[in-house]
Parts: sequence; C-alpha cells; structure tokens
Amino acid sequence: MSAVTDQTDQDHARPGRRRSEEARQAILAAALELTAEAGYAALTIDGIAARSGTGKQTIYRWWPSKDDVLLEAGAAKAALHVPVEDEGSFRGDLRAFLTASFALGRQRQMTDLLRALMARAQIDEAFGQRFREAFLLRRRDALGVILDRARARGELPAGVSAGTVTDVVFGVLWYRVLATRGPLDDRLADELVALLAGSR
Repeated sequence: MSAVTDQTDQDHARPGRRRSEEARQAILAAALELTAEAGYAALTIDGIAARSGTGKQTIYRWWPSKDDVLLEAGAAKAALHVPVEDEGSFRGDLRAFLTASFALGRQRQMTDLLRALMARAQIDEAFGQRFREAFLLRRRDALGVILDRARARGELPAGVSAGTVTDVVFGVLWYRVLATRGPLDDRLADELVALLAGSR
C-alpha cells in the first residue's frame, strides 16, 4: 500500500473529519427544514446555526451566505434523487430522469428553494455565477450523460442538437416552477418523452 493511500485512510479515520462531515450535513438539513417551515425570507445564519447545533463561524467558514448553504443543499438533493442509470434506451433513460426530476420538483421544500435561488441569481451577479456552476450546469451535465448514450445508440432525434433537447427539458421545468406553477406530473413526462424521443 502506498504512503498516499495510507495517509488518505488515516485522514478518513480521523474523528475530526467525521465530525466535520456530520456538521456539514446537519447545516444543510437545517437550511432546508427552516426554508420549508418559514420561507426563504425568514432564513438566517443564526437560525441555521441554532437548528444544526453548530456555530455561526463554522457556517461562514464553509459558505459565504445563506444562499450558498441552500445552493449546496439543493445540488446535493438533486444529485441524490435524480438517476442517470442506463435503462436500455433513450426513451427509458429520459423518462426515468424526467419522472425523478418532476417528483423532486413537486416537493414544496425543493420548489421554494429553487425559486429563491433563481431569484437571488438574477440580482447578485457573483452568486448567479456560482448558481450556474454548482447547480444548473451540473443538472445539464447529468442529462448530458443520457444524451451521450442516446447519441451512441443513434437515438437522438434527427436535426435536433443535444443542447436544444436539454434546453427544452429544463426550460419546461423552470417555466412551470417559476411562471405558470403548472403541474410537474407523469403526463408531462410522457409528453416530453414523446416529443423528444418519439412515440414508438
């Protein structure tokens, strides 16, 4: 075993590292819970610290603002709950991705978080860049895994780029979350699959 591997194993075994990860998870969970309970406007670093049992300085050491705490919490939740597994076809992959994305988007906790982050991103240029990099682009990359498989199978719709397919998927999702408040349901998933992957 190499010295680097030995050191890595020692690092993971250190109680301080475990405690730091436990504190980080507690902070992220507290931010989500408080946003769901009282709304984004009422969320404060003081409140997150009290709920999570950590100090304010711990939070500020890891995140510059409450928005960034919510950003990491939302990104982690999306990555955990939206699959990119190979279902054997573009239709199957896309439907699984849409079904999971819409199920997550129907959760009020997540919907409120997404609206707050998008609103903040429009008025704070620096945060907007972090939001694009840590959330929007990561979700696009996740769908990109599915589109790469579809391209390799020859299943992408003719004359439509992968970028346009991605814009359609997330454009519909964000339009319903931010503008119309229309349902994110299985019927919508089926319609998008038929539109983007054909009806066969």
